[in-house]
Amino acid sequence: MALELLSPAGSPEALRAAVQSGCGAVYLGWGAFNARRGAKNFTDEEFAAAIRYCHVRGVRVFLTLNTLVTDRELPAALDAARTACRLGVDSVLVQDWGLFSLLRETLPDLPLHASTQMSLFTSGGANEVYHDGCERVVLARECSREDIAAVCRACPAEVEVFGHGALCMCYSGQCAFSALIGGRSGNRGTCAQPCRLPYGFNAPAKNTYPLSLKDSCLASRLEDMADMGVSCVKLEGRMKRPEYVAVVTDIYARLIRERRRPTPAETQALELAFSRSGFTEDYWLGRHGPAMFGTRLENTPEPKELFAAARARCEKDDARTVPIHFSCILAAETPASLTVSDGDGHTVTVSGPTPELAQNKALTAAEVSARLQKTGGTAFRCADCAAQVAGGLFLSAGALNALRRDALSALEEARCAVPHRRELPVPPLPDLDCAAPSPALTVSVASWAQAEALLPLSPARLCVPLEILAEQTALPAFSGEWCAIFPRVWRDSDEPQLRAWLAHAKAMGVTAALSGNLGHLPLLRDGGLTVSSDFGLNVFNSRALDYLRRKNLAAACLSFELRFPQMRDMQKVIPAEAIVYGRLPLMITENCLVQNGTGCRLSERGAAVPQDAPCRKPNYLQDRTGARFPLLPAYGHRTELQNSAPLWLADKPDWRHCGLRFARLRFTTESPADCAAIFRAYENGAPAPAAFTRGLYYRGVD
Repeated sequence: MALELLSPAGSPEALRAAVQSGCGAVYLGWGAFNARRGAKNFTDEEFAAAIRYCHVRGVRVFLTLNTLVTDRELPAALDAARTACRLGVDSVLVQDWGLFSLLRETLPDLPLHASTQMSLFTSGGANEVYHDGCERVVLARECSREDIAAVCRACPAEVEVFGHGALCMCYSGQCAFSALIGGRSGNRGTCAQPCRLPYGFNAPAKNTYPLSLKDSCLASRLEDMADMGVSCVKLEGRMKRPEYVAVVTDIYARLIRERRRPTPAETQALELAFSRSGFTEDYWLGRHGPAMFGTRLENTPEPKELFAAARARCEKDDARTVPIHFSCILAAETPASLTVSDGDGHTVTVSGPTPELAQNKALTAAEVSARLQKTGGTAFRCADCAAQVAGGLFLSAGALNALRRDALSALEEARCAVPHRRELPVPPLPDLDCAAPSPALTVSVASWAQAEALLPLSPARLCVPLEILAEQTALPAFSGEWCAIFPRVWRDSDEPQLRAWLAHAKAMGVTAALSGNLGHLPLLRDGGLTVSSDFGLNVFNSRALDYLRRKNLAAACLSFELRFPQMRDMQKVIPAEAIVYGRLPLMITENCLVQNGTGCRLSERGAAVPQDAPCRKPNYLQDRTGARFPLLPAYGHRTELQNSAPLWLADKPDWRHCGLRFARLRFTTESPADCAAIFRAYENGAPAPAAFTRGLYYRGVD
């Protein structure tokens, strides 16, 4: 089965460019709930017209409702999906677990796709959403060909892969950089792209861009994708101009159609259309490092000739037409009959006036065929025409033209017919209330020394990374609960190691686990541990809590992009937790920033640095304002970028009155002694001892 080519449509003009250039489907934003709110997007009228325009030409339309939504926004998001469903949209891309669950319950026949914002990169995660009703999974851009092949082998869901365009430094759905430093959330569709700015490694920011990746280009890997079972290759670019969409779509469509690799001229055209110091395919190849990084110069000239040719090719609106077959019958004393069929199973028949006896020249089959083939100005082209014309009859050219127009109009309606889809009432949330009058303090640590310093203070739960627990031979006695933090990012190939570490942790007395990704659940299910969701699952509303409750999670950490009133108003169908202290995580990156900070993959003596070499300094990034963002190593030789200042709320009462069961102190760069002092400060409501932030709990995000 050929790859489906999915093109970006950030505007009606870009949509027409994508369709006329040969895409199989488009994805677009409509309304307030899509991850590219800065694109032009579509008005209500444009959205309906776009679906019709695409369906007539055999192109599918996917609606992006792929942002986090609050309880108050859920009804509007559902209304948007319901309207799109009635208009015949082919699928909806979703990030938010609550909206996903609500759509599955109320619009059970509407196909859903798991957005890359869900942060899925393992077969376990893909299977989890598939069995919950997702038709397709859009995998993380960081996946290698081996990772993608593993998911294709193990999961019945369709697999979609980003093939061309911008790469985010952080795993999609896990980036809070723009939100925390500027109040513009990538999870809410308003990312300000701070990753494209300069930063210095352990030094002031200069002309270095350690978070700006080159664009991906997998044009030479399309055959490999098809062979491994990938269903769809996606082109990024809803913020790009229509000419860019036309150039890139046209080249990828030709490569898929002709089953070949790009020529040097096609590769050059892709670079001219847009690139950041060239392209990279390193993630596909399982490689990382400084060679993947690049920026686009502000004075890069527009490829005027390339874009002019693209405009000329698309603006006539006749590059994409549907082949049809006509069959016409003209018989005496019988209304004229015209049947038209396409190659997609649609056949319609219309009738016209009864032919008259010819007074002069009788109408011939050739003349009828010639008249019917004039389909210019429509989305159709006549592939062949069969005409049966009885002798001695006449039908005017106007009547034949009207017959053709009626037939094409009827065929258009057939191609645009909306499938029958059920609409069910919104189910009520269960009558459960797990709110607490005041939360118990829990802690998470980044080192064993921090854990040892906190043990005497008896937090309700002590959360330790699974890889650190694996280094211990026994756990000291503790009045609270030992909890293992599973790595936020891993791969199928890592699961044997994670299972072995988990067995070791359980044998030592660990009784709970934090799951920061949906793919953890198959690893933890039936394991005898109390499983709670971590911040990586982006719990943003009551329906998301209920989704996790039905997956037997015992508690959930709420998103730190919520405001306190939004947390308070959530129906706590399971116990809820919030992070109330610590350096909040801004990014988790596939590239090891600590190692990249050397400026190359060479050691001090010039020898190549092995991929599994221990990380060395630098230990922070510094921006143009002097703010320093600590770099912490993460499982799998990855990096977690932390906020420049810790969240401090000990002296604020609000978090105690949100119905939370737990309040977490998240320790990362603190010394063991500082961890203990901060814990006591939260018990006593002390003011902040140094520079701090209140996070987003008061100001919220766009």
